[in-house]
Amino acid sequence: MRVVFAGSPAIAVPALEAVCALSEVELVAVMTNPDSPKGRHGASEPTEVGAAAGRLVKEGLAETKFLILKPRKLDAALRKGLAALKPELLVSFAYGHIFGPKFLALFPFGGINIHPSLLPRYRGATPIQAAILHRDYETGLSIQRLAREMDSGDLLYQERVLLSNRETTESLSAFMATKAAAALPRVLSALAQGCVESYPQTGEVSYCALISKDQGRIDWIQSAEVIDAQIRAFTPWPLSWTLHGGQYLHVLEAAPYPEAPYPEASAGTVLGIDKRAGILVQTGDGVLCVTRLQYRTKKALEWRVFLNGARDFLNARLV
Repeated sequence: MRVVFAGSPAIAVPALEAVCALSEVELVAVMTNPDSPKGRHGASEPTEVGAAAGRLVKEGLAETKFLILKPRKLDAALRKGLAALKPELLVSFAYGHIFGPKFLALFPFGGINIHPSLLPRYRGATPIQAAILHRDYETGLSIQRLAREMDSGDLLYQERVLLSNRETTESLSAFMATKAAAALPRVLSALAQGCVESYPQTGEVSYCALISKDQGRIDWIQSAEVIDAQIRAFTPWPLSWTLHGGQYLHVLEAAPYPEAPYPEASAGTVLGIDKRAGILVQTGDGVLCVTRLQYRTKKALEWRVFLNGARDFLNARLV
């Protein structure tokens, strides 16, 4: 079975590597977003999938040679080029584009999509962040057939994953990437052998939207649990931030403080420290214990080191 893989961020790399190592399929092309400026100097760099695809080709780690495509649009020229490859199945994971009917018509076996949630919960672009923000006790991995309506296709595979409520988007993405790389070969093998079963999604449908940089600002009126979830959901991007003395301050790691409540203070007030736990900040409900911080133009610091250089921080009001 001749496969085209479409993906862009790091979460999709292990799945790409799994496809490359699978003898039942022939990877004919990898589609990813165009190179973009990154880093302090703004040098143009490939996506994580683009870089991985280049490495696989260079090191001869793929079962077959494949093209690396970085189209800006899924237009007629791209469709013509792909048609020449005689693809049979499209495999998508966090590619970031909607596949139209003309594009999907190129693939006799249609397309499948990997989605890190228990569909139909959290259809959309940010299911991992959504599960953390809502403090869910479980999430999961779904592999579905591509359909016209976003993330609505019949399921080919689904696996539940219990959450500890200490995950960040970074750590949970890495975990789900490993899960996807293990599950995808089983689904592809079943498709190649014509013995896969699909079933419709059931349950309440919900959606998750794109996250903007502005959403990172901490609202100290919220509870310690809500702020903690935001910090974890927005790691590594866009990060959660507040203002201290007019300076942007990223709160990188924190947790609700489990000890007895402090005397009432205004939300955002730095109450003091717990020598074993960290810096204590009053919220609208409970106390948040902060353990890692970073001024926007400085290095990220453990809380003790941070206080050595910010002696006016204790008793300050964060806004």
